[in-house]
Amino acid sequence: MSKTGSLDSFRLIAAFLVIANHTSPLLSYGENGDFILTRIIARVAVPFFLMVSGYFLYKYIENGDKAYILSFCKKIAILYALSIFLYLPLNLYAGHYEAANWGQELIKDIIFDGTFYHLWYFPGLILGVMIVAFLVRKIGLKFTFFISLILYIIGLFGDSYYGVTETLSSLETFYDVVFTLSDYTRNGVFMVPIFLMLGMLIYKGNHVIPLQRNLLFFIISFSLLILEGLLLHAFELQRHDSMYIMLVPAMYFLFRSLLQIRGKSSKGLRTISTIMYIIHPWIIVLVRSAAEIFKLENWFVDNSLLHFAAVSFFTFAAARLATIVWKREKNANPPPTGRAWVEIDLQALRENARQLIRILPEKTKLMAVVKANAYGHGSVKIAKELSQTGINSFAVATLAEAIELRSNGIKGDILILGYTPAQSIRIIKKYNFTQTVIGLEHAKELNRQAVPINIQIKIDTGMHRLGTDASGLADLKEIYQCKHLTITGVFSHLAVSDSLDPDDIAFTNRQIDRYNQTIQWLESQHLPVGHQHIQASYGILNYPHLQYDYARAGITLYGVLSQNDRVNTNVELKPVLSIKARVAMVKSLHTGEELGYGRSFTAASTMKTAVITIGYADGIPRNMANGHVLIRSQKAPIIGRICMDQLLVDVSGIEGVQADDIATLIGKDGSQQITAEDVSESCGTITNELLSRLGERLGYVYKI
Repeated sequence: MSKTGSLDSFRLIAAFLVIANHTSPLLSYGENGDFILTRIIARVAVPFFLMVSGYFLYKYIENGDKAYILSFCKKIAILYALSIFLYLPLNLYAGHYEAANWGQELIKDIIFDGTFYHLWYFPGLILGVMIVAFLVRKIGLKFTFFISLILYIIGLFGDSYYGVTETLSSLETFYDVVFTLSDYTRNGVFMVPIFLMLGMLIYKGNHVIPLQRNLLFFIISFSLLILEGLLLHAFELQRHDSMYIMLVPAMYFLFRSLLQIRGKSSKGLRTISTIMYIIHPWIIVLVRSAAEIFKLENWFVDNSLLHFAAVSFFTFAAARLATIVWKREKNANPPPTGRAWVEIDLQALRENARQLIRILPEKTKLMAVVKANAYGHGSVKIAKELSQTGINSFAVATLAEAIELRSNGIKGDILILGYTPAQSIRIIKKYNFTQTVIGLEHAKELNRQAVPINIQIKIDTGMHRLGTDASGLADLKEIYQCKHLTITGVFSHLAVSDSLDPDDIAFTNRQIDRYNQTIQWLESQHLPVGHQHIQASYGILNYPHLQYDYARAGITLYGVLSQNDRVNTNVELKPVLSIKARVAMVKSLHTGEELGYGRSFTAASTMKTAVITIGYADGIPRNMANGHVLIRSQKAPIIGRICMDQLLVDVSGIEGVQADDIATLIGKDGSQQITAEDVSESCGTITNELLSRLGERLGYVYKI
């Protein structure tokens, strides 16, 4: 299960529930109703946040990625430290540290509980993650779950079932010691692990329960949760009310339901909900203070519902404002469309992915090739967009490209297609990449590092570039004996799958046969093959019938062919990328006047020229000088030599051209279109080279 469903949307709901828990919205209208809302229903918020953490952390815990886990805990610790200082003034104002033992209280607050009641969550989360990460690696997921369940049961008798504990003096003494040590962060031991584990089990689980059944089970378990809470309240058994028996199944089915309800991943909502959780007590104080100053206590303090509404509104507004200011400061750069830029049509990208999946066999998945900055399209943004469509396998050429993806939140499998030296193996392990092994010696070098990593074996079936020769069976078998390398796939690459020439088709079929024979031999030796894939873009278009686990879609994913080629399949791909620039100025050139470097162009008659703000440093080939651009839906021929930063065009036949007009070098303008295939052929190259060489200083605009 890789989709995030509506988790991010529910984060916001959970943040409002936390505010409700601390403002008692229904208290003015009835204690029972408010108890149900704040002491039972709102109790889903914190477990939900914990389950989200468990859901996304599991992969790194399972793979023993200590660096990532420590990095996660470090981020939480920094957030905790900032929150402590945020609330110190409030505690000092309230006289919290005026007692004789104020030093002890301060240390206890900083280490265990935070300087305000809700901040226990951060040290509790760190403690819980450390416990779970250690146990999962030592005893596995199932046993860790049972231990977490036992810890939760122990915690219950210090929380909602404390009335039972009071009847047993030995147990009461035990819990009194726990409460003395930590008012709230004990939850890091007794509460946090179970909900982290629920998130992990859901991530790990393959069993799909229909949404309607999940919702039904949630309604039943949630109803029983409310009943449990009311009974405990009626019998006055609760010391606290954050832990219930039925909270565990209710959260399990709620989380599964949210994953199945369509939603969009939103970093903004994640940030806003976190800020709301942190700052809402300050907003409560400010709302109360403002109500007192303006004599509005009857409205915004005494009326609990209006008080909740005011606190919620201003908390959300403050969090939203903070994200806007932060984003503005972070992105204090010139507008992307100020000079020269690339426009990316994400809808076309999604449609191309659907078209390619449509022509492949049902069980063959698409692996998105996002090397070379996703062929100039922006690797991180493209990978994130494809992740939302259900594609969770990516291929890159280099270790640096893989790190960029992972560092920007790409969670899927990332296969490094090219060579990576053995001294970088710890980086491969840290980020949980899959490394291509290009031959026996490469495998031995990696294995000698004694660092366990996932690999895929490249088979050379006739391209004679990277890979172990398909006939080198002894070498292949020896790679399997490298005990530190876990083989997750065996793949090859087709040399002329783009050609429909009979000789090239025969060569491609021989490559496919050699690959299949190698796979059959490995299976006959009882050696695990893992994922199989041989098709790249043209392999998909010209040999779509091949039954392998994956097909690697590169240039075709972006709606482009390498050249204006014929292919066997009837697939309508839409260009994803356009290149545009601004007109800097318009000049008159008189008869006989020369233009540009080398005086390479001479005006045959009086004409108008326009300077376009893009050049070969932006990736425009210098030999595109015989081409044209589109301005105001008309063709403007390129004249003179293309410069590093600019090029010049003839706009004599186009009325009204002026500074700041848009020139299109690749893409559509009205009824006119310039394709990447047209440009690359005119320059004597292929689209792969043209697009992958686009310059870093181009701005990027993504159209949803």
